Amino acid sequence: MTNPFEDPEGTFLSLVNEEGQYSLWPAFADVPAGWSVTLGPAGRAECLRHIETHWTDMRPRSLVRALTAPDVRLEA
Repeated sequence: MTNPFEDPEGTFLSLVNEEGQYSLWPAFADVPAGWSVTLGPAGRAECLRHIETHWTDMRPRSLVRALTAPDVRLEA
């Protein structure tokens, strides 16, 4: 059996999780807990284009929030 993630003729989903991370997912497989469909079912190339277009910052959302939070200093 070939890798279902690499099947150029396969049908796929584009998924995203709460951290804003995307994944290409075979349409025949159940969507894992914590992930939502953002596109599909569609062809592999279309799903990959969608992911490349929308996942422009590879950092998890929680890291972005932590890096952009106001600097809180505790006084002794």
